[in-house]
Amino acid sequence: MERRRTRQKRKKRKFVSLILLIILVIGAVFAFNVYSSFNSALKNIVNKSALEKSEKREKDVSLKNKDAFTVLLLGVDEREGDKGRSDTMLLMSVNGEKNSVEMLSIPRDTRVNIAGKGKEDKINHAYAFGGVDMSAKTVEEFLDIPVDYYVEMNMDGFKEMVDAVGGVDVENSFAFSYGGESFDKGTIHLTGQQALEYTRMRKEDPQGDFGRQARQRQVIQGILNKGASINSIWKYNDILDALKTNMETNLSVDEMRAIQKNYAGARNNIKQEQIEGTGKKIDGIYYYIVPDEEKERVSTIFKEHLNLQ
Repeated sequence: MERRRTRQKRKKRKFVSLILLIILVIGAVFAFNVYSSFNSALKNIVNKSALEKSEKREKDVSLKNKDAFTVLLLGVDEREGDKGRSDTMLLMSVNGEKNSVEMLSIPRDTRVNIAGKGKEDKINHAYAFGGVDMSAKTVEEFLDIPVDYYVEMNMDGFKEMVDAVGGVDVENSFAFSYGGESFDKGTIHLTGQQALEYTRMRKEDPQGDFGRQARQRQVIQGILNKGASINSIWKYNDILDALKTNMETNLSVDEMRAIQKNYAGARNNIKQEQIEGTGKKIDGIYYYIVPDEEKERVSTIFKEHLNLQ
């Protein structure tokens, strides 16, 4: 009787060991497939030639050493027959030592000198004139800080990214309707299409473009939070498909890994800056005019965060 029980225990242990081995093998295969798919997808979105190295950098940024760096996020509204315009311009400085991010939404109607064109125009027109590089150089000239990296996303891709992570939750400050969608006040869950309309409305917002920018930041933060969740591993195919078709960056795969390793905590400490100005019509066209002292104030904030002064 005792021997029979012993044999049964051994069989159970062998069975459990076999199940654990099968689970480990399946997990290893799954992890390898995820890793390979991510590598392949990320390589497809890398474009190192789109942005020239900033002349405002005396030495290269070392992500390994946690050097502070900047990223310009361009949300591009592509139109048939032209390159489109940067509907969204978000500048972020990321400091690995402080584990913090400074974020600035630059109003698309801001009147600036367009780098390389020798003319003043709306900042979002820089993309139509010269793509990513001219947009970045214009921002550099506007705020006197380097732009190290860029991430360009088709605004339709914005919708696909939200759907890929299973939607996002945001805190809506007032009820409104736009683009056939209605948004209640309070905490609401957004699908991709809803997120697109939620971030496009500005004329009915008491804060105008600043209100729209705040909603864009909410959705971007929601994507980051959901994307970093362990649950997103099971949706990696959808996320990769959205990235491959709608996103481009000059960050290499190794640089992305370094940021994930050395700066991961920074996403939990994001400070949102606002650049003050006034609306004014010039030759019948509306512009957002930023005074020199305000540009200097914002520039100083970013320079200090980047350890440039």
